[in-house]
Amino acid sequence: MLPELPPLPALTRAEGELIDSYLTAVDLLGRINPAAGGGTYSGLRAAQALVRKAAELRDALALMHQRGETELHGDTLARALRVLDGERRTARVALPPDGVG
Repeated sequence: MLPELPPLPALTRAEGELIDSYLTAVDLLGRINPAAGGGTYSGLRAAQALVRKAAELRDALALMHQRGETELHGDTLARALRVLDGERRTARVALPPDGVG
């Protein structure tokens, strides 16, 4: 049985959309990462999807700004990223250690 995840912190709708869009963009960048290998077609598809996801990310930030949410609450958003497996997902964007791959 999987361990129970901690609860997601309370987020505004725009913050939730920001986190979702950010993690999806990170996943797409991980698929494009040239150091990870893979095919050019799957990288191309991920790059095309990344354009759309970047627009959603921009829109979430614009909505927050328009609503007067001028600060990103790093601690809260970091907790949300951790609950949503952000550490593993962002690691796919980094270069693998030298000699691995």
